[in-house]
Amino acid sequence: MSTEKIPSRLAWAIVAFGWSIEPAMSTSMDIKAVFRPDSSKPADNKFINQTPSSGYCASYPSECKNLNMFSIRLPLRFESIRPILPDAEPRSNAMFKVPAQWRSLPVKNEETGELEQVEVRIAGMGSQYKLSETTVSLTGASNWLEGHQTLWGSSWVYSPPPCEYSGVGSYDPWNYAFFWKTPVEGVCVKSTRYPIPAMTYNYVDFAYELRTPNPLEMSSGLYTGTLSYRVGPGGDFDMGDVMLPDDNLITLNFALTVEHTLKVDIPPGGNQVELVPPGGWQAWLTQGRKPTRLFRDQTFNISSSSRFKMQLECEIPGLFDCMIRDPVSQRAAVVQLSVSLPSGLTDTSGQPVKRRPLHVGHTNAQEFKPGFYLDRAPGILHFEIAPYYVNYMIKPGEASRYSGNITVIWDSDVG
Repeated sequence: MSTEKIPSRLAWAIVAFGWSIEPAMSTSMDIKAVFRPDSSKPADNKFINQTPSSGYCASYPSECKNLNMFSIRLPLRFESIRPILPDAEPRSNAMFKVPAQWRSLPVKNEETGELEQVEVRIAGMGSQYKLSETTVSLTGASNWLEGHQTLWGSSWVYSPPPCEYSGVGSYDPWNYAFFWKTPVEGVCVKSTRYPIPAMTYNYVDFAYELRTPNPLEMSSGLYTGTLSYRVGPGGDFDMGDVMLPDDNLITLNFALTVEHTLKVDIPPGGNQVELVPPGGWQAWLTQGRKPTRLFRDQTFNISSSSRFKMQLECEIPGLFDCMIRDPVSQRAAVVQLSVSLPSGLTDTSGQPVKRRPLHVGHTNAQEFKPGFYLDRAPGILHFEIAPYYVNYMIKPGEASRYSGNITVIWDSDVG
């Protein structure tokens, strides 16, 4: 099979097709994408298309990558039901209309039932036409290429507007393979200049673009949804009234997988928190100056790509906060605990998190969300005892030791 190329001055836009025969595929096609945070690209918060390309983008992946485009080849055939004649109106010639505008469909989390929206558009379409006779027989041309060019006025390497050309066409005496981009929705028509007794489109290649939700605002899990296109006269894929398909529906089954990361690392020894006065205990021990504040700031590192909640569990619970107790005197004191989160993590209203109080129980949990994926970003837990309790705890000449377990929970289940 020979090829026809556009002039070299247009080489920057050259795209082409591989014309090898591929196994037949159903007109129902699975489209898969996944979000999995990458510590080497923390700012890249997008779904990655996992659907293997076939047809156009399989042969020329770099061209599709530049346009964020993917393609699928379907074994959908179109055959003429009557001869195609010169000067016929567009619907009786070789016409193409595809759904190039964005269409929205809901995808549902199979576990939580949450709904999100995905958008898709058809960004290009191609096929291979097959004539009932050679182009030389139909036109009297001296060779195959001249026959294809003479038959239509120009060969199918050049697309009619509003479609855009592909750059390279592949041909033999009966066949011409092509691919056209569809930047806008409209009717693209090639009009024959000689009678064509019969013609077939051997398959359908189409390129598609996706707009996916922000995965940082989605829960982990599998989101699924379906979008169907009608094929045939008056349908979404409309090839006119002469070229009719052997199937009237294309169904795309979408599956978006979200795999979030939420990990917290505490430095060695960080789970043993000792509350001390500013500057330590020396002023109390040597000068008898009672401290007014006991505190400790404990650092941690957080990796997060998802919303999460924080709450407390206590060995000795108070009303909203945890307490510590002296086992001898049985006196207890409230420990106020707050958190400061790194830049990029905010509350649900988008406000920075600085010394945000944490409380006991699920109903009092604080919810936070990332603006981008954070990898081992530093945060701080602030432990503090208010002056009222410090005065109550410390008695001259009376030794005491207050203790208690406080559990800080980072919970990615925000449903």
